[in-house]
Amino acid sequence: MSSSAAVDNPWFRRFDPSDFAPARIVIFPHAGGSASYYLDHAKALAPYADVLAVQYPGRQNRYSEPTIDSVPELAEQVYQELRRGWVDRPIVFFGHSMGASVAFEVARRFTRDGLAGPERLFVSAGRAPSLPRDTEVHKMSDDGLLEATIRLGGTDERVLDQPALRELIIPALRADYTAIETYLAAPDAVVPQPITGLVGDTDANATVEQVAQWERHTSGGFSLRVFPGGHFYLAEQVDAVVRLLTEHLRG
Repeated sequence: MSSSAAVDNPWFRRFDPSDFAPARIVIFPHAGGSASYYLDHAKALAPYADVLAVQYPGRQNRYSEPTIDSVPELAEQVYQELRRGWVDRPIVFFGHSMGASVAFEVARRFTRDGLAGPERLFVSAGRAPSLPRDTEVHKMSDDGLLEATIRLGGTDERVLDQPALRELIIPALRADYTAIETYLAAPDAVVPQPITGLVGDTDANATVEQVAQWERHTSGGFSLRVFPGGHFYLAEQVDAVVRLLTEHLRG
């Protein structure tokens, strides 16, 4: 897959294309997140893998496109794009928060169609997919939606004071929260790939215990890594997260 091909595909951002890397990593962002949030991770991983950061519709270069408020629908569209030529080498998925569930559902679709999918799933700060959400942030007012997002971290609180920026990000935020808060996998939904769970030790949104329950959703083995920090521990732990991923890539 040439780097020029990515220009025509709005679903993936390749910040440091590596056409000859031995593996590929697909990063699935959190609710309200965009591909560029993972720029530091992508650049640090570039020597070891070609990194595709998924860009969901309705943000950044896809502002003008309609948002998608369903995890299964998001997953189906990403799956269809990936299978069109991005699985030409070993591939792993890394999903943060909502992205963990999207990555899981994409992997399920590869299995559904009898295709070789990712070698491993790294699920970060996302509770196991069969655990129901007890929040309805997607039904809040615009102010409530933004404030809830800022409390989690990952969004600059100065957004509250910039009406133009608020108008741009609220539709994607609401769609993403609708997607993850209405999503629930069956207790017996399983992928054959091994799963590695990553979690911050003070994350109240996806606790260590909730992330540990991903073990029920794989027949390929499960491991758990706990990092210092909250829901967005990975912003402070770039080196440690990259080290974990590259350890796998090196075999």
